[in-house]
Amino acid sequence: MLDKCQINEAMPEEETICDMADFFKVFADSSRLKVLWALHRGEVCVTHLAEQLSMNTPAVSHQLKILRQSHLVRTRREGKKVYYRLADDHVQRILELGSEHMSE
Repeated sequence: MLDKCQINEAMPEEETICDMADFFKVFADSSRLKVLWALHRGEVCVTHLAEQLSMNTPAVSHQLKILRQSHLVRTRREGKKVYYRLADDHVQRILELGSEHMSE
């Protein structure tokens, strides 16, 4: 059993805890999770995401804006089109771990 001293040693700073809470709030929306899962396989433009997820384009754009602001999604512009992808392997791993945990 951990004593109080050991718990405090392992505890991140308060600011980090608050940042983590905000980070996980982004995952608490099913529409955003659908967008992240769609990007799990690779880069996609907004139009194709909307079609794939049976959502309207403005709704997908809104979710992508939140995901971009949270540094979970990155963009690449090609002419007038903007392509979205997961920001890094960490995001992919979080999705996979969440799915794995739910299937146990």
